[in-house]
Parts: sequence; structure tokens; C-alpha cells
Amino acid sequence: MMLLQLILFSGFAGATVFIGGLLANLFDHHIKDSPAKFQIVHTLMSFGAGIILSALALVLVPKGMEELSIWGVIGSFSAGALLFMLIDKRLANSGGQQATLLAMMMDFVPESIALGAVFAIEPQMALLLAVFIGLQNLPEAFNSFRDLVKSGFSVKKTLTIFFLLSFFGILSALIGHFLLSPYPNLTAHLMIFASAGILYLLIQDIIPESKLDNNYLTSLGATLGFLIGVVGEMLI
Repeated sequence: MMLLQLILFSGFAGATVFIGGLLANLFDHHIKDSPAKFQIVHTLMSFGAGIILSALALVLVPKGMEELSIWGVIGSFSAGALLFMLIDKRLANSGGQQATLLAMMMDFVPESIALGAVFAIEPQMALLLAVFIGLQNLPEAFNSFRDLVKSGFSVKKTLTIFFLLSFFGILSALIGHFLLSPYPNLTAHLMIFASAGILYLLIQDIIPESKLDNNYLTSLGATLGFLIGVVGEMLI
């Protein structure tokens, strides 16, 4: 029964990758360009940024700090930030079509592994983390889909990729559950490591891209996204 719950939790978190692609396809091909359309896109991006920030501040970093020493936190956080910076720099230099897609997977997979690892210890925290991951994947997949299509991928091919990637959450969660559950210290290192990378991507890519000149709704979207995380933490 518990294994089925884990599959359902991680399945929800991964399914939003495909749902985000479907919404992006609908939005791009069935809604005409207008100032309101661009405002909605950027507000959705900032809303996702707020949710991501709440996941870091309320779940990943606090839980990692409970298990690790100060030097353990410094080491894992520094390593995560540096590695994600190097990967992001390489992707930017290559200009490859997969850049935004890889950026999304760079935080989706470690988070899903952490989800599986903590499930056996704290199922309620795992549920909250699954919600955070799912809500985070939605705007990220939305933006990744649009970038891939603009760079030359067909809609059908992109949706197929997103459908297959949606199952990565289940696979990663099962790996974390069966391999990392007995090692809470290692799981904590992974959570802090992923937190640093996610924070780097948030500041480097997501927040700058979500901003619109002379528009304040996008910042409100980020604030409301963080509030969603606060409410989720209080309810669960």
C-alpha cells in the first residue's frame, strides 16, 4: 500500500511535466498574441518561481539542516551551486535545443529522488514535497515546451518527449526509496545539493525571464506562489 502511495505521489509530480507541455501547446496555437497573453506567461513563470522558493525555504533546506553539520551544509550547498553554474554555462555556450529541458530536469530528478528517500520516514513531508515538485514542474514545462518548439522541435515530438519524461519522477522516487531510505544523512546532502542548484537557476534564469517592464503583476505572482507553499506546509 505504501509503495502504491509513493508511485501516486511521484506520478502526480511527474505528470505536470506533460500537462505543462499541453497547456503551452494550447496557449501558443489557440490564443492570439496580445499584451494580456504575454502578461499571463510571465506571471505564470513568476508564480512558479515563488513555489520553487517556498520548497527551498520550507522543506528542502530545513530538513537538510536537521541532519547535517554546518560544514556538511556548506559543502553540499557550495558543490550544488558550482555544478549547476558550470552546467548552465555550458548549456548557454552550446545554444542547444535541449538547454531549457535539461535545466528543468536538473532539479526535477534530484527532488524526486529525495521524495522517495524521505517517504519511508515522513510520508506527510513526502506528500508536501510531491505537491511542490508538481506545481514547480508545471510552469517550468510550460516554458521549456515553448522554447523547444521555437528552436525547431515539432509539437508532436516535444509532447512525446514530455510524456516520457513525466515517468522520470516515479523512477527517481523508487531509486531514492529503495537505495537512500536507510541513509538519511545522504538524503540530506542530496536535498541541500539540489537546493543550491535550484536557487542558482531561480536567480540566473527564471526570475529575470519572468520580469516585464512597467508591470507589477509578475512580482505579485511570485509572492502568491510562495504563499501557496506556506499554506501547504501549514495544512500538511
